[in-house]
Amino acid sequence: MIYKRCGQTVLIQTPPVVRASAAIAGKKEGDGPLGSRFDQIEPDAYFAQKTWEQAESAMLLRCLSLACQKADTPVEALGFILSGDLQNQCAGAAYAMRDTGAPYLGLYGACSTMAESIALGALMIDGGYSKTCAAITGSHFCTAERQYRFPLGYGGVRTPTAQWTVTGAGCVILSEHGDGPRVTSATLGRIVDQGVKDMTNMGAAMAAAAYDTLKAHFRDTGRSPQYYDLIVTGDLGEIGHGIVSELFERDGITLSNYDDCGRMIFDRESQDVHAGGSGCGCSAVVLAGHLLRAMREGSIRRMLFAATGALMSPTTSMQKESIPGICHAVSFEVKEA
Repeated sequence: MIYKRCGQTVLIQTPPVVRASAAIAGKKEGDGPLGSRFDQIEPDAYFAQKTWEQAESAMLLRCLSLACQKADTPVEALGFILSGDLQNQCAGAAYAMRDTGAPYLGLYGACSTMAESIALGALMIDGGYSKTCAAITGSHFCTAERQYRFPLGYGGVRTPTAQWTVTGAGCVILSEHGDGPRVTSATLGRIVDQGVKDMTNMGAAMAAAAYDTLKAHFRDTGRSPQYYDLIVTGDLGEIGHGIVSELFERDGITLSNYDDCGRMIFDRESQDVHAGGSGCGCSAVVLAGHLLRAMREGSIRRMLFAATGALMSPTTSMQKESIPGICHAVSFEVKEA
């Protein structure tokens, strides 16, 4: 038996192909720097539904259907759907996928769920357990605010460290055959808790986990950061991005090819999002709508995508618990001609 794991990293022997990807975003996201890179911009925050929670489910299902259409794969023919969101019990994804007819695995990695779902889908295909998988994640500003913070009508003042939860969904269809970027490795993160209790400063809470996972990836693979054209974390925003950069600087490493999805999706000044974007949908739409498209266009050949998550709940926050962080990383590479 070939042992495929090296430390925290799984080296994928038969890398699955990103057969198609799709991204749907809300109006605020569409007004940002990456708006033209998304497949659809939905101006109606309700997505023609009665509640915000139903809207999030409708958005997820629409994104899955669009990705399957682009991959020429019926939804019911998928080997597995791996999905999650920020709602309690992953209700948004569960209600979205209940009539698809495909085997469903609900995941909760908070905002790291996009990388987690892609990693698990790639391992299933590499292991011979499925020919296709859909990895799909999303979030909705209004559902997240209602669950984690204050009712929107409360008009609470947001702190400078706060981030804006992205309304959006991203879906990636993985296949054992085809053309496109390939998932070549997955570095599965450890929970890192720095004792941060401020739920309005998620960047600081998750940054140490991103640093830990990235270090593990470079150690396990023997690669330097310069191996990649782009290293991108998920929704650390301006604060967390700065912390990760500083931690590597202390190691004598300058990450000149490093960015964060939370910094990329909005114009922080003109759109008044304070420290940047956040939420499951942040890294999902940036990856599915912009980054994978850039790989197909040839401007990126090798990319390390490391989505981060805060593993807390409204209850633990009210109980004054600290916020544990997690980060999972997957590498995408375009096969050389």
